[in-house]
Amino acid sequence: MYEVDLYEPLVKHFTKQGYEVKGEVKHCDLTAVKDDELIIVEMKRHLSVELLVQATKRQRLTELVYIAVPKPKISLFSRKWKDICHLVRRLECGLLLVSLQQGGTVAEVFSPAPFDRAKSMQRSKQKRQRVLREIEGRHGDFNVGGSSQTKIMTAYKENCLQIAFWLDFLGPSAPKALRQSGTGEKTQAILQMNYDGWFEKIRRGIYGISEKGKQALKEYPELTEHYRQLAAERTRSNEGTPDITG
Repeated sequence: MYEVDLYEPLVKHFTKQGYEVKGEVKHCDLTAVKDDELIIVEMKRHLSVELLVQATKRQRLTELVYIAVPKPKISLFSRKWKDICHLVRRLECGLLLVSLQQGGTVAEVFSPAPFDRAKSMQRSKQKRQRVLREIEGRHGDFNVGGSSQTKIMTAYKENCLQIAFWLDFLGPSAPKALRQSGTGEKTQAILQMNYDGWFEKIRRGIYGISEKGKQALKEYPELTEHYRQLAAERTRSNEGTPDITG
């Protein structure tokens, strides 16, 4: 398919709606006029940055700017496609999909409209809170931004390392004793789930650190040192050793 193949179906689409359609007017791929209403359509074989730039430049001329591309092969219900639609909406452009089957058809995914950023943020309020909780749960920056196919240090994993440290420091302990050391309310659940195999159940209500857990502490020396300093401060302040029996 070539860009020019998109033109005729688009002409028919807007002509049926009573627009006068012209092609290549002052660098605009397609223009459609009805009364005082001006629509500009920018066409490309693929949705690209270049196409988005062209569309946003046309917004200097009219609020009604569409992007027209062939109907994609990916699912219109996929996350990738939904993200693409969000970006186009964010730029306040409309989106048209052209199919050459059955003589050429045009589907309007959505029309140009102002983007309500406040409403968008309100819908994502819970996601924002999860981001803030994740930031709060991390005591250092152990990840390199932009990394892929590498293990990520999350707040949950850091919590697991914190529990592993205190089990190594205190010896076999109950969840209550670990919480007294600051491991948080998720301590018992983390010990029971034991996703990474860092812990071992000594007896009912008492947990210890496994060899795998000790190895994990060696893999994150900066974080282990952070907890070691906290333990030293605790000792200096004469707060005493927590009740390890719970």
